[in-house]
Amino acid sequence: MNRCFCGLALILLSRSAFAIEPQRPNVLFLFTDDQRADAVGAFDHPVLKTPNLDALVRSGFTIKNAYCLGSNVGAVCSPSRNMLLSGRAYFRWEGRMAPPEPANWPDSMKAAGYETYHHGKRGNTAIEIQKRFDHNKYVSNDEAERRSGEPGKEIVDDAVAFLKDREAAKPFFMYLAFGNPHDPRVAAQKYRDLYDAASIPLPKNYLPVHPFDNGWMTGRDESLAPWPRTEDIVREHLHDYYATITALDSHIGRLLSSLDDHGLRENTLIVFSSDHGLAVGSHGLFGKQNVYEDGMKAPLVFSGAGIRYGESDAMVYLVDLYPTVCDLVGVEPPTSIDGRSFANVLRGESDEARDAIFLAYEDMQRAVRDDRWKLIVYPKINRVQLFDLKTDPHEIDDLADAPQHRDRIERLMTLLAAQQKTFGDTAALSSASPQDATFTPPAK
Repeated sequence: MNRCFCGLALILLSRSAFAIEPQRPNVLFLFTDDQRADAVGAFDHPVLKTPNLDALVRSGFTIKNAYCLGSNVGAVCSPSRNMLLSGRAYFRWEGRMAPPEPANWPDSMKAAGYETYHHGKRGNTAIEIQKRFDHNKYVSNDEAERRSGEPGKEIVDDAVAFLKDREAAKPFFMYLAFGNPHDPRVAAQKYRDLYDAASIPLPKNYLPVHPFDNGWMTGRDESLAPWPRTEDIVREHLHDYYATITALDSHIGRLLSSLDDHGLRENTLIVFSSDHGLAVGSHGLFGKQNVYEDGMKAPLVFSGAGIRYGESDAMVYLVDLYPTVCDLVGVEPPTSIDGRSFANVLRGESDEARDAIFLAYEDMQRAVRDDRWKLIVYPKINRVQLFDLKTDPHEIDDLADAPQHRDRIERLMTLLAAQQKTFGDTAALSSASPQDATFTPPAK
């Protein structure tokens, strides 16, 4: 009798201990489209209004050097989102999209007991991987949503409904892949009225025309505005861009309020980022088909459960987010991926993540940067650019022709070749028959 009683007591105690075991944090991942690394009000932006993203910045940790590794197509969002969810560089794939194997982010979270949810833009995203989410939804009509005046509303409406009806016994991993502020950019008048187009400041690296042909001067994004890019045209586009970001921010605020309403904020890790940047007048360009900081750099903010306040200059890739978030919430990240966790930076255990950043765009552009210097190579025209990011973060003063930097360029070329090998990039860095680098703007 005593033996039975003791056995029953042990069972009850073990069940009780299991019942009070703390649940892993929820994860809310907010991922926008075409949002520049500086396009958040709290990042000392002179005019942009993003009160809800600002609140995340003020309560969280900002990574100031987060990059999309690159792209094999003009639609940079496609490889960016595929790399994000697969953890692998696009050079590893046989086609345009990443396969679900050997690993993918939703499967890793599901295996750890998470209820997984995705809602986002259609088309050139990681379709086969997104099928692995327990709840996999797409915007009903991307074009109509972008022109609705309320970008992000449909995605947030559905996310709010999910928070209300979800299975509370499980933590959730929610990936919201917004299609904004990608063009067409249509924001309701109330958002547009917040900005005076005539007084919007131009980018510090504004140019009417890019100084040479980078290989993508007449692609889709570069056709959004005529050449030369006049100050008025750039301001008009920035007006649309900022109003769209503010509209999206307002709906993100509704979602954050819903977290509060359901008592979920304290146990939810919130991550905000974008798939890449956008030129919108920088360097005389309009798109993201370039390896300048404006094109490949993205905002990155962590807030919520277990996140301290601060910021870091550590260099990371968006492909590193998969293992980093896994690390932060106690999920074993796979070893078969290119992404590396930088959770040690977020925890204050290290000031560094990657020692170099490698960037690529099709076979037209390659770049590498260390903690100060950045080299851009244009293999088709045998041209290079060198920038001192410490003194010239907007890449205005090209130092490549200065004799005192020859050894530095040689060192960075060696580093670039090593980074290519690391990620499986076999593209040549020069051409035996270079193309003419002269760019003549198309007639109006």
